[in-house]
Amino acid sequence: MKYEEPFKLTVNAQHEFDLHPEAAAALDIVPDGEGAFHILHEGKSFHATLLEADYLNHQFTMTVNGVRFSVHVADHFDRLVKQLGLHAGSSQKANHIKAPMPGLVLNLLVEAGQKVEKGDALLILEAMKMENVIKAAGEGVVKSVRVTKGAAVDKGQLLIEME
Repeated sequence: MKYEEPFKLTVNAQHEFDLHPEAAAALDIVPDGEGAFHILHEGKSFHATLLEADYLNHQFTMTVNGVRFSVHVADHFDRLVKQLGLHAGSSQKANHIKAPMPGLVLNLLVEAGQKVEKGDALLILEAMKMENVIKAAGEGVVKSVRVTKGAAVDKGQLLIEME
């Protein structure tokens, strides 16, 4: 499926701009180590390092040429849900935490019976040599942890069950 709609990027919760898919595809990005990238854009060179990636909430923290940025990426569907007001009625409880990508469980930060709040770190998942902190999308109590430290997981696999 080819996307025509631009992505809406919000940087440091202050600056918003549109990034069209063809402009994103035109960026010259070369991996330069673990979580590091070299970017060429309009004749200028940038060094970027991904510090944190919250794929579930489309939130990323990175440095570009040594300056730290927090970036939220919203696609056409995210904007449509917000425009329709469907996000306002969503539950603040999370029933299942699933792997957003294939990877390796590096560390479990919660155990069964533990109460968690929205944004609490649940586990660390390594994917493509980057450590990704999987956080609680809402409040709840951990019913069961379905993976073990060191386990390989597939995208969509149930990691933690909440109640």
